[in-house]
This record gives sequence, structure tokens and C-alpha cells, in this order.
Amino acid sequence: MKKLSILTVLLTGSAMLFSQASLATSDCGEIIIGSAISLTGKYAANGVHAKNGYEYAISVIKEKGGITVGGKCYNFKVIYYDDESKGDRAATLAERLISQDKVQYLLGPYSSGMTKAIAPITEKYKIPMVEAEGASRSLFNKGYKYIFAVLSTSEQYLASAVALAAEKAVENGRLASSVTIAIAVENDPFSLDIRAGVSDDAASFGMKIIIDEKLPRDLSDMSAILTKVKLLKPDLLIISGHTKGALTAVRQIGEKNIKVPMIAITHCEAADVVGNFGDTANGILCATQWSETLAYEDELFGTAAEYEMGFKSAFPEYKNKKVPYQTAQATAAVYVFKDAFERANSFDKEKIRDALSATDMKTFYGDIKFSEAGNNIAKPMVLRQIQNGVYNVVAPSEFASHKVIWPRL
Repeated sequence: MKKLSILTVLLTGSAMLFSQASLATSDCGEIIIGSAISLTGKYAANGVHAKNGYEYAISVIKEKGGITVGGKCYNFKVIYYDDESKGDRAATLAERLISQDKVQYLLGPYSSGMTKAIAPITEKYKIPMVEAEGASRSLFNKGYKYIFAVLSTSEQYLASAVALAAEKAVENGRLASSVTIAIAVENDPFSLDIRAGVSDDAASFGMKIIIDEKLPRDLSDMSAILTKVKLLKPDLLIISGHTKGALTAVRQIGEKNIKVPMIAITHCEAADVVGNFGDTANGILCATQWSETLAYEDELFGTAAEYEMGFKSAFPEYKNKKVPYQTAQATAAVYVFKDAFERANSFDKEKIRDALSATDMKTFYGDIKFSEAGNNIAKPMVLRQIQNGVYNVVAPSEFASHKVIWPRL
């Protein structure tokens, strides 16, 4: 049934995009890109979000005249394979795309783990890969030259929650160093980086981490950890476990009536914690790479708000949900490829790699500029708090649209 549900989502979105694309000119050539992505397995929900983001970008680019190389028009076409949320399969599929399908450019998979599995393959064959879903900083200390990530690295995701907890402590007559923290994360590169970022920031304030746990492998039950949280009463609870971990966390926080003053988790929108749990989700801080309320804009997709409206029109199944940042950054990755092809004015993969390394763009998703290591150094993370069912940006202060509600309950 889960596979059938995913297929239904993909077919619905594809039908809508086909009707839009039929209005565009059909005399352009094709630039073939490959992508191994999670359409089944534990990362399937976000894999589908990313694929939809890729396809939306491709349709908009086609509608607005395609990609111009050598004075001729081209459109992107992506060959997708399902990596089943397995790293070894992702690596095998990357080899297949390059060796059998003769693909010269790749869009990344979903998650840091899958990206980590594919990156050595792209380096081996010198294939430029723009990725949108692998945030682990461990991807960018290996000396890779062919991987370019549009998103902020994962140690930044929830670090601002530590600064926010310090700020609230001082406002209430306490020392920032008196704040206590509980951390519960999945044992994967992305979440371990989040733990490292939070730990580093906590140390800078002299805060004490009183709980430091790994989530169960299947992410279906964290009641033992939450029982410890209820007993030790930390000031800040940090949880990272992708979509399934977010679902389990919010559900069991409600079931166990956890009243920690500040709770920050990842993947709120992708898990649709508001739609699934209603008022239980109120007050939770959610790390996000992007928000439709931010003042980002470009000539292709318009403002961040216009991007969200356009995407929902193309994919009506998102009509009553937040467009996940995973989708927006997937779209941004395709846009980066378009920009690189046009600046390189070539299909030569080395010239594309060089154009990618020189990227300096303003987009609906935020500024994109790559370091020598390939990570985006131009865009900050933000925190949104769920307030009466609405995601409102509350930190950092220069991006905030609303004040944080503290304590949470």
C-alpha cells in the first residue's frame, strides 16, 4: 500500500506537469541528467518530495524557454532509479547511470548517507553532481571536486536553538551556562553532525548536556529516552531522526505529556507534524533551510512565496500542506545546473564543473555560492516555531517574522 501511495503521488504530479509542458515549445534538444533517489524505504517520503522539486524546476525552465547553449535551446530530462534508501544500491545505480546510461551529470539522492555513498563514484568518473539533500559536513572534508551542495551544512540546523535558549535564560535572570540540554539523534551522518553542532554551541555557552542518546534504529519508539527527559527536566530537547523520527517524536511527546520549555527537531514539514498531530505540535521549533516568508527572489521562480504557490498549482496534493524545504532546495539544484550550462556555454563536463565552482546566484531559495569544498557558504539556516498550527520564523532575529513563544507549554 505504501508503494502504491507513492506511485499515486508521482503519477498525479506527472500528469499535471505533462499538461503544463505541452504548452511549451517542443523543438528544443535534451540534456540528460541522472538521479538515484529514494522512492521506497525509510527515506521515501522525502525522496518523493525531492523528485517533485526536480520535476517542477524542469517544467518551469521548459515553459520559460529552456536552457540556451551555443545559441540553441535545450530542456532537462532526468533518468531516475530508486535506491530503496540503501547506500550500496545508490552507489550501484550511480555506476549504472554513468557506465550504462552514459550520463555525464547527476542530481543528488536524498539524505547525507546516500550522498556519501555516491560521491566517490562521481569523483572516480569526474561527473559533476549538484545535490540538494546531503547536508553532512563530512561530505565536504574529503577533497571532492565534483560535488556541489545548495543547502547549508547540517551542523548549523539546530545550533541556533542553543543561542535562543541562552537568550531566554538571560531574559529570565539566569546565566546562559545554567541551561541544560537533552540530545537524541539518529545514528547517521546528518544527525551526528547536528549533535556535533549543538554540542559545540553548548560548550561555547558553558551549558551542560545531561542526556545524549542515539535513537532506536527503526525510529519507531523513543519512549525510553523521553521517560529520561521527563525525569531529568532539561531546558532544551534536541531531536533529529528525519521524517520518521519527527513523527515518532511529536506523537510520543504528546502521549507522555513532555513539558520541556524548548523543543527543537528536524523534518517537521516533511513529516507534516501539524497535519498529523494538531495542537500537540504547537510550540515546537523546526529547523528549516527555507521558508516561503523569506525575502528571497529570482527572475525564474519569482519570490519564495510565488515559488510555493506555483509548486502547489503543479502538485495539488500539497495544497493544504507546507511545501517542504527539501522540495524547494531540489528545485534550486536544477536551477544551478541551468545557470552553469549557460555560463559554460558547453556540454563539456569539465567546463560545467568549473562553471559550478564559480556559481554566485540569488534565488527564491536563497543565495548560492560554493566554497572550494563544494558546500554553500552564502545561505543561513532559520528556525520556525509552530504557533497555533502555523510555522512562523522566530530565529535568527534578523529573519524573524514572529517572537518565540517560551516556555513551549
